[in-house]
Amino acid sequence: MSGAGNGWGDPRSKQITWYDPAVTARLGRQVSGREFLQGIIDGRFPPPPFAQLIDTQLVSVGDGEAVFRCTPDESVYNPIGMVHGGFLCILLDSAAGCAVHTRLPAGVGYSSIEIKVSFLRAVRGDGSAIEVSGRVLRIGRRVAFAEAHARNADGDLVGHATSSIAVLGGDGS
Repeated sequence: MSGAGNGWGDPRSKQITWYDPAVTARLGRQVSGREFLQGIIDGRFPPPPFAQLIDTQLVSVGDGEAVFRCTPDESVYNPIGMVHGGFLCILLDSAAGCAVHTRLPAGVGYSSIEIKVSFLRAVRGDGSAIEVSGRVLRIGRRVAFAEAHARNADGDLVGHATSSIAVLGGDGS
């Protein structure tokens, strides 16, 4: 069934490009997590495909901290005209995971175990940026804990997450 005949208008599209994620992963194992993430920011390492897919940028990293920024568009809307909660969840999960990654040595990775997200305000694709900051709460030998906050362009908190993250590699995991 054609959308034009139903008053839907013309279909829209979005094209993305990315680099081989196996190359990115291989390069990432050779340096500390913080050095790797800073290398993505500086353009020494290619960004991960998901960042291209959702048009988000890692903008800063520190000791146990990571900040992403993006401007969602209508391609991430849910059926009722707001940014889908899963989009915000991706950003919160990424900020928490990358915050942990800043504290990991070369050859040690991470993977989310669980994430608890609270959606506090609706997010619209109105051209306004969202900034998501992650912060380490604690890192153990096998599990790390982090939190992340998402804020709209006015500085309002739109989402919060706490996350448990598996530490992979290094000492026996």
